[in-house]
Amino acid sequence: MTWSEMQPLLSQACWDTLYMVGWSTLIAVVVGLPLGVLLVLTDRGGLLQNAVVNKVIGQIVNIVRSMPFLILMVALMGFTRWIVGTTIGREAAIVPLAIGAIPFFARLVETSVREVDGGLVEAVQSMGGNTWTVVRKVLVPESLPSLISATTTTIIAIIGYSAMAGTVGAGGLGDLAIRYGYQRFEAELMWIIVAILAVVIALIQFAGDSGARVLHRRTGKGGEPLRFRAFAGLLSGVATAEATPAKTR
Repeated sequence: MTWSEMQPLLSQACWDTLYMVGWSTLIAVVVGLPLGVLLVLTDRGGLLQNAVVNKVIGQIVNIVRSMPFLILMVALMGFTRWIVGTTIGREAAIVPLAIGAIPFFARLVETSVREVDGGLVEAVQSMGGNTWTVVRKVLVPESLPSLISATTTTIIAIIGYSAMAGTVGAGGLGDLAIRYGYQRFEAELMWIIVAILAVVIALIQFAGDSGARVLHRRTGKGGEPLRFRAFAGLLSGVATAEATPAKTR
């Protein structure tokens, strides 16, 4: 196969992979972030301590995470067909990719949020902050560098999942590698795909590490600690609430 024949195939496959990975990552972050925070809040000693809810969510997450992606993809074919009307193509692949990535990302979020200093949570509560304030002003901002690293890890995992999804006609680089590189013995095309995936993963890892490093520096000696910025809005609100009655008197 010549390069002129490979180029349109590779261009379409790259676009399909980016499409699947992009949408799957977005869904995984939107659903997995609150799910991971909820696992922390409902755990023993959490702000919303509830053993039943925590155990149910934890078991569901563990079950989905324990399933090999190919098996999960096959098991979800009926659900995928109900959602998008087909089990083949990039749109169909987004469903199992997102479902497989949500519990993976949720556990990473849980680990990141647990690293937040409990003293910060107590400080916000002592100033009258509710659970939503604690999450918005402390848990998420303080764990942001770790959350960026978790997102980077999740994106790389989804890229690997998308390559496996090619075995059932999902499209993308994995599908191209199976149909041409393996079934038609186009070894050159196979190695080009491997190189593309390696470069893409390296760039994503570099971007994620750089973003996490920048945030770490902003919360370290080189800049104002993030925890004080997190409390600034709350302290301002408390001061305003205390000053308002005095003025009216």
